Amino acid sequence: MGRIARAHGIRGEVVVSLTTDRLERVAPGAVLTGPDGTAFTVVSSRPHQGHHIVAFAGVPDRNAAEGLRGTVLHAEPLDDPDVLWVHDVVGSLVVDVDGTDRGAVVALEVNPASDLLVLDSGALVPLTFLVERRDGEPPTLVVDPPDGLFEA
Repeated sequence: MGRIARAHGIRGEVVVSLTTDRLERVAPGAVLTGPDGTAFTVVSSRPHQGHHIVAFAGVPDRNAAEGLRGTVLHAEPLDDPDVLWVHDVVGSLVVDVDGTDRGAVVALEVNPASDLLVLDSGALVPLTFLVERRDGEPPTLVVDPPDGLFEA
């Protein structure tokens, strides 16, 4: 959900570059984890020049904050049924509206116009063509692509 870019000031605050648009991730009381499983509890945060300045419990000064530089922060998945999360998409099967199997999603590629489903076949499908998500094992994404999208 983000990465600690650098220390800020002398009181142990850090600048966090967010990769999420969910600001509750840096709300006081939120618990984030580092790659080694270390838990970081947010004490306070505020926006600052396109990033967030965050104070974590147990980080008392600049020296401790400097030691966190570069730490990638993770958070537990949010339970929001109206949102399609990357971890919900990867591994899903993709079929078009006429039922043709187009492959499985192996990644999601961020793109300014529309994020792209990366299929195991190498095809890229803009999320704007997603029309339905069906639960199941594995889940299925139904897309309504324009003619020629899968021809190359």
